[in-house]
Amino acid sequence: QIVTVNKNNEINKKYGICNRNKQSYGTDSFQQTATANAVFPELNSDWFQLDGLLTNEEQLMRKKVRNFMESEVAPVINSFWERAEFPHHLLPRLGALGIGGCNQQGYGCSGHPIMTQGVIMMEMARVDPSLSLCFLVHDSLCMYTISALGNDDQKQRFLPKLASFQHVGCWALTEPEWGSDASSLATTATKVEGGWRLDGKKRWIGNSTFADVCVVFARNTLTEEINAFILQPPKLSSHQWSAQKMDNKTGMRVVQNGDISLSGVLVQEADRLPLATSFQAANEALAASRLMVVWQPVGMCMGVYDMCLRYCKERSQFGAPLAAQPITQEKLMRMLGTIQAMALMAWRVTQLREKGEATAGMISLAKGWNSLHGREVAALGRELLGGNGILHDFHVAKIFNDMEAVHTYEGTYEINMLVAGREATGLAAFKTR
Repeated sequence: QIVTVNKNNEINKKYGICNRNKQSYGTDSFQQTATANAVFPELNSDWFQLDGLLTNEEQLMRKKVRNFMESEVAPVINSFWERAEFPHHLLPRLGALGIGGCNQQGYGCSGHPIMTQGVIMMEMARVDPSLSLCFLVHDSLCMYTISALGNDDQKQRFLPKLASFQHVGCWALTEPEWGSDASSLATTATKVEGGWRLDGKKRWIGNSTFADVCVVFARNTLTEEINAFILQPPKLSSHQWSAQKMDNKTGMRVVQNGDISLSGVLVQEADRLPLATSFQAANEALAASRLMVVWQPVGMCMGVYDMCLRYCKERSQFGAPLAAQPITQEKLMRMLGTIQAMALMAWRVTQLREKGEATAGMISLAKGWNSLHGREVAALGRELLGGNGILHDFHVAKIFNDMEAVHTYEGTYEINMLVAGREATGLAAFKTR
């Protein structure tokens, strides 16, 4: 039930705090004393004015996505996160935003530059990281792989409906036995008359339980190289394709991760991506998506700070708002400073990528560094909210859990540091194929 919050007006008036139109989740017998995240806080975390580094187009798209997330996603997303369900009704609205097919040209794709794509990711993650991850899997992995490694016929057949979100895409690389060592994957592609037969298992595949299109990586039994194939799950029998939802996740609960089983799936030669002839093809797609993950913790931490700032100004203890306490201000400023550093790192490495100068090590360093410090910001935010810091009504608890997933996917923190370390030192600290 949504109830109006009663505040100590004298304290708030003394400190110049406005409490107009504040609402929160609670009950008639027990009212919360701060505004919940269904009414998302205004942006206060961009202290170094990132817009000054962005083009007009990038600024406009940033505001457009922010307005959508605050007005249409924030009011409803908590219930979906709690139930671990996906808000399918938002897919047409994502299509209307015109964000499908970033960094891709033609075939109905938006063609937004990489920097715009990063800003979109940041603004989505500020309100809900799960939805931003679903978008990343769909756009930066599935669509980008088809766009970069497919032929004209494949692009014509698949990209337009993916770009408009009429269809949803997923991307299947990780397997139950092979996570960080993904190049050792065991799923096989056996040449048969007219095409290929795929057999194997995949795990942690986002969007897989309802995807219309799936890019699957498998080992060619003739060459032992990694190839990629486009599948259309709705057209496969339950014997050939099974995508079982992974339950009991504590983070990114809106994302429908699945355990995929492939058994004798017949794929036409026309659906094999011709430029995916080695594991390097998967790495190319991962480099593009990993850059977007650099932006994710920036947005997530912005949302945490914005929520904490409002909460600490609204909630009073010992006769003063929490925001007036020295310890509170120190923690808020530590969070704010970290966020500025994270944003500038994301902006710079993206700028280098647009120039063709960003290396794999640079992107890995930025991803690992941002996720590491994102955990710190989320932890500080949880401390600031006290007991309410474990209620997802106030946003931070959800981000605290979601950040653990960000710290792990697209390369764990340790793997990303080793990729960067190999590049910086010229010495490999882990085996490579």
